[in-house]
Amino acid sequence: MSDTIRLSQARRGDRGVIVQVGGHCHHDEHALELERRLLELGFVEGARVELLHEGLLGRDPIAMKVDDMRVALRRHEAAGLTVRVEPAASGAAAAVEAARVPA
Repeated sequence: MSDTIRLSQARRGDRGVIVQVGGHCHHDEHALELERRLLELGFVEGARVELLHEGLLGRDPIAMKVDDMRVALRRHEAAGLTVRVEPAASGAAAAVEAARVPA
């Protein structure tokens, strides 16, 4: 069973699929602009994401892999994305994958 969380709540190594972009509140001009920018960066529903790195101070910003590219966002920006988190990989598979992906 998978969980649905805000991307801002994710931890390093978490992987998942974007299920919603923005809060769909069309009364807030700032929220609409952020949603538009996230879509332009490739944060679209169905895109695969993986959190690669967290900043030292307050775990901000975060670096993530979105499909085949790497992007950094502030956590307050990542809060506009809802992600279905995949279950953690088994130990051997996770070790192989970790060796393949540079930190």
